[in-house]
This record gives sequence, C-alpha cells and structure tokens, in this order.
Amino acid sequence: MSRAGPLAFYEFFAGGGMARLGLGEGWECRFANDFDPLKAGVYRDNFGAHDLREGDVWALGPGDLPGRVDLAWASSPCQDFSLAGGRAGLKGGRSGAFFGFWRLVEALAGEGRAPRAVMIENVTGLLTSHGGEDFTALCRALAAAGYRFGALQIDAAAFLPQSRPRFLLAALETPPAALLGDSPFHGRAVREAHARLPDDIRNGWLWWRAPAPPVRNLDLAAVLEPDDAVRWHSIGQTARLVALMAPAHRRKLAAMQAAGGRRVAGVFRRMRTEGGERRQRAELRDDGVCGCLRTPRGGSSRQAVMVVEDGGVRSRLISGREAARLMGLPEDYRLPPSQTAALHVAGDGVAVPVVRWLAEQLLEPLLLHTPVSAAAE
Repeated sequence: MSRAGPLAFYEFFAGGGMARLGLGEGWECRFANDFDPLKAGVYRDNFGAHDLREGDVWALGPGDLPGRVDLAWASSPCQDFSLAGGRAGLKGGRSGAFFGFWRLVEALAGEGRAPRAVMIENVTGLLTSHGGEDFTALCRALAAAGYRFGALQIDAAAFLPQSRPRFLLAALETPPAALLGDSPFHGRAVREAHARLPDDIRNGWLWWRAPAPPVRNLDLAAVLEPDDAVRWHSIGQTARLVALMAPAHRRKLAAMQAAGGRRVAGVFRRMRTEGGERRQRAELRDDGVCGCLRTPRGGSSRQAVMVVEDGGVRSRLISGREAARLMGLPEDYRLPPSQTAALHVAGDGVAVPVVRWLAEQLLEPLLLHTPVSAAAE
C-alpha cells in the first residue's frame, strides 16, 4: 500500500450519514454537511456533532474543510433530476447545489488540497436530463479539474429487496489501469450518456472494472416487522387499494391467493395515462422486492405492503424501521420517533451496501494502491 492509516473523506449532502456507514471503519470523516435540520439532527444522533456543519453548501468556504482528503462524496439533491419531477436539471435550485459543492473542490485545488477522488451519486435521470447537457456539464467540470472519470448504473436490488437504480460517477486524479475493464453496471443509459459526450470530454472517460456482487438472499418479507407490532389498514382501506389496481395487477393478486400459504408483496401508487387520461393506479410487485423508497412529500406516495395468507388479503403502510432495513441501515441506527420523519431520512439516502461494495471493489483499491501525489494531511 502507498499509505498507512484510515482513508479520509468529506461527506456532502450527508443526509443521515448513509455514505459514512457504507464506507465503514477503515475511513475517517473529516467534514460532513447537510442543510436539512431533520437529517442533520439524525446525523448528530448517530455520529456526534464534531464532524457535521449544518447549513447551505453555498455558505461554506475552503477554510471550513480541514486538511486534504482522499475522497469527497456528494449525493446532491436529486429532485430536479428525477423522472418524477419537472426535470429542471442543474438549473434547478436544489440540484444546482451540486455547483456549490464543486466550487469548494475547485477552491481546494487552488490551495493544493484537491480530493484525490470524487464520488457523485444521483438518480439515473441525470444521465439524460436536458438531452444529456447536464451530464456533459458535470463531466466537463471534472475534466477541467484534472480528473479522469467513469460512471456505473447500480440498482440497490442487487443487494437489498428494494429497486433503487442510481448512477454513481467515480473520478480520480491518477487511476491505475488494473481497475479498468468491463462491468455489468455499464448499462445502456451509461453507454448512451458516454456516447453523447463531446470528443474532448470523452477523452477523460474511464470504464471502471466492477464485478457483480453475490446473489442477494434477502427478500421483502424478511425485513418486515411482526404482524402484531404494526398497524394494519381497515378492510375498507384494503378494498380501496385493490380497486386502484389495473387488471394485470389484480391477476397477480389472485395468483397469490390461489398459491396458498403466506405471500408478501409491495404496493405503490403511481399516476398512469390510460386512454388519454391520467389516473392513479396501485401497482403490485410480487417478486420479493419493493419499489423505490421515496420521501413522504415527494415522488410517489408512501409505499404499502400487502400480505396474502390463507386467501385473505391485508395491507398496511411500510414503517420507518422497515424502510431503514430496506436501505441497509443497522438495527441500532437511531431514527426520529415520527414515522414521517423516519421515512424522510431513509427515503432520501444512498443504500449502505451499495457504498460498501463500491468501497471494497473500487475506492479502496484505487486509493490504497495508487501513489499519493501530495500526502493527505
């Protein structure tokens, strides 16, 4: 190895500290930032207050960031990139916060303290936002700062019983050739985004070699609370949820009933266009994986679970602790007491096992086995 001691990092848009948890004990957090008081409070409850600066990233200066770190992690707000939103892109006020982060990286570079690596995590909509212009702007900023970069498209369903596709872009000052090659996470969206880049920016692109993880052995039923520990919908509420299902989803439900035994499925509500009209539909997912968790006030509505047992059907809303498990958070992770607040924290983060896998397969090999051009302080 080219260094001793833990790898150091900054965690921007830190939320509840899920990137920190995923990086693990071999990493030292030097600085964390989030502007949301609720998330900042949860971060302090779980990690203490000494690393965290609550407030707008635009209010920070390079003097607020101690030393030089190996990694700057940024999970910037995704609402303006999301396919469920208005697609304002990097011009949107929330996702524009990315450039508040990036100006700090540029300022650190001016002081000879640029992070050795940068990891950017966001929704896959960023790859196509504004016809790819937003992704091009992101890559242009990285290239101008002297980084080489490449993207991976990873669904948390490879690790957890939750479908949560995200794109992750890893950038490094001096990447080693040993970590370049094919990956199952070079999906079509990534390849098309790469093809849209101008030639001068594409020259800085790297295809990270990242293998598939072991086959997931956890399903939705395994993360649920005991039946007697949760509040169930009334018969009428369940009937109304079933009434929102399109015929194909009602057939799924009928098949679950006919199969016998106990069956668990996720249910989420979406707006669909049918016959030229927009209408709300309840959609059943019976493959042991739930749909993407969202914050209670954004995207799709709060998810439900449907349990079929001996032909009977019950439903209820997913709990905050169940959402935490679906994000890979440990049982001793402190959630706020309010279900809405807990779902807000869990539904707006990065899945912990995804970060751990990236650390093991990419970040740690890159940073531990690559010479340090200027020692981290």
